[in-house]
Amino acid sequence: MVVALVLLWAGDFTPKTRWTLAVLAVGWWLAVSGTIGERVVRPLQTISNLLAALREGDYSIRARGARTDEALGLAYFEVNALADVLRGQRLGALEATALLRRVIAEVDVAIFTFDQDQRLRLVNRAGERFLGRPAARLLGCTAGELGLASGLEGEVPRTVELSFGGRLGRWEIRRSAFRQDGRPHQLVVLSDLSRALREEERQAWQRLIRVLGHEINNSLAPIRSIAKSLAEAFDRDGGAGPSDEDFRRGLAVIAARSESLSRFMAAYSRLARLPRPKLAPVELSALVRRVAGLETRKAVRLVSPSALSVAADADQLEQLLINLVSNAVDAALETGGGVSVAWEQMGDAVEIRVEDEGPGVPETANLFVPFYTTKPEGSGIGLVLSRQIAEAHGGMLTLENRTQGRGCVARLTLPV
Repeated sequence: MVVALVLLWAGDFTPKTRWTLAVLAVGWWLAVSGTIGERVVRPLQTISNLLAALREGDYSIRARGARTDEALGLAYFEVNALADVLRGQRLGALEATALLRRVIAEVDVAIFTFDQDQRLRLVNRAGERFLGRPAARLLGCTAGELGLASGLEGEVPRTVELSFGGRLGRWEIRRSAFRQDGRPHQLVVLSDLSRALREEERQAWQRLIRVLGHEINNSLAPIRSIAKSLAEAFDRDGGAGPSDEDFRRGLAVIAARSESLSRFMAAYSRLARLPRPKLAPVELSALVRRVAGLETRKAVRLVSPSALSVAADADQLEQLLINLVSNAVDAALETGGGVSVAWEQMGDAVEIRVEDEGPGVPETANLFVPFYTTKPEGSGIGLVLSRQIAEAHGGMLTLENRTQGRGCVARLTLPV
C-alpha cells in the first residue's frame, strides 16, 4: 500500500487526480483488509471459543461448516469430533462414579478414605453406623480423633478387637494407598467378623450336636432296651432271673454298642486334634510305592512312577494316601475292578490321582460331611481328615465319579 502511494505521488498526475487515486487506493486497501480479517480472524476466534468451551466442560457447542474437503472445514470437523469424544468420556466417568458411590454406600463393610494429613475425606453408610455419627460430623476429623489411627499403620490384612458404639467385636482391617489430585490417600476397609463368626459357630454347634445326638442315641437305645428286657425277665420269673444265655446276649449287645461309641469318640478326637504339618522335602514316588505296598487285599498299579518332590509332612501325607487307597480298594473289591495311582506335575502344583473301578458313589455331595459313611463299619472321618490334611498343606482334595468308565477318582493337588 505504501509503495502504491509513492508511485502515485511521483507520477505525472495533476494534484486533483493524484488525491483521487490515493483515496481510491486507501479505500481498496481497507476493503481488502476487512475481507482478510473476515476470512482469517473470525474462524480463529470461532475455534478459540470452541476450545474454551471444551476446557470449561461445555460439550454442547458445535462449529458450523464442518467438512473434510478444505482446511478450515476440516479443523471444524476435528473440533466437533473432539467434543463428542470428551462428552462420551465425561458421561462414562459420571456414570461410573455414580455406580461406585452407590456400591460404596450399599456395601456392608465400613469404608474410610484419609488424606496425607490423616483427615477423613470419604465414609460410607456402614462407616457412619460403625462410628455412630453422620458423615457431616465425621469428614475432616483426624484418624486419631475417630479412634482409627491403628488402621493406618501395621500389617494388613489383620484381625483386631475394637469397641465402637458400646459393643466389642472382631474386625478385619484392610488398607491400600492411592493418589487423588496428585496427593497420596489411604483407603481403610473394616469388615465385621463377629456376626459371620457367630453364625458359623452356631451352625457348627448344631451340626456337632446333631451328629453326637445321633451316634449316642444309636448306642444308648439298644443298651436301654436290653436293660429293660433283663429287668422284665427278673420280674417275670419271680426273682429267679434270666438265663445265662439271655445274660450273654444282653452283655454282647451292650459291649458292641459301647465299643461303637468308643470308636466314634476316638475318631472325633482324632479329627479335632490334627496337628499343624511340619513341612520337609518328600520324594513322592517312594512315598506312593510304600503306601501301595501296605495294601495287601489287591495290587495297586502305579501309572507314572516319575521322580517328583513336594514340601509336606510325610506322616500326614502318608495317612492321607492310605485313606484314599484303602477306600479305592474297598470299592474295587465290590466289582472285581482294579486300582491305580498316578501323579504328574501341572505348573506349580503336583496332582495325585487315585482311581478305582468300583461301583461309584451315588451321593458325592455328602462325601466330605463329617461322620457320613456308606460302610457298615465306617467312621465317616477318613475323607474329612484327608481333606483337612490336604488344605493344611495348601492343597485341595476332590472325589468324583469317573467320566470314562465306572468307579471314582480322587484328585489330590499339592504345591510343588
